[in-house]
Amino acid sequence: MTADKARDIRERSFTFGCEMARLALSLAPRPGVRCVVDQLLKSGTAVGANLEEAKAGSSRREFVRGIDIALREARESLYWLRICTAIGLGDSTRLRGLEAEADQLVRILTAIAVNTKRRMLTGLAVSAFCILNSALLFS
Repeated sequence: MTADKARDIRERSFTFGCEMARLALSLAPRPGVRCVVDQLLKSGTAVGANLEEAKAGSSRREFVRGIDIALREARESLYWLRICTAIGLGDSTRLRGLEAEADQLVRILTAIAVNTKRRMLTGLAVSAFCILNSALLFS
């Protein structure tokens, strides 16, 4: 992933987290919605937090783990946004916009995870091939 693309997904997830927090704050005073609000806030802000963790990973495996967690949080955010839309909790235009962004984040993070895992497997296959060839050459 290029530096620009990495920054873009991190910026998008940060903006998404901020918008989810704004949504949660706007819903907080309404009675009986605390559980939904808490889940919106947690999952919406966790996407970006886990991307930051992934960026700080000391290995490709740690990077993939952070991406996988961010992906799960994005999916959860989409779920809670769909709940809000279905029960009429919040402005429908705002909710649809956040749902669309959550869906895009899920798609982007899925592509990052799949491509990184594929590269990891290809690297392992190349390493195994090199080891096997080395063993054959020196035996």
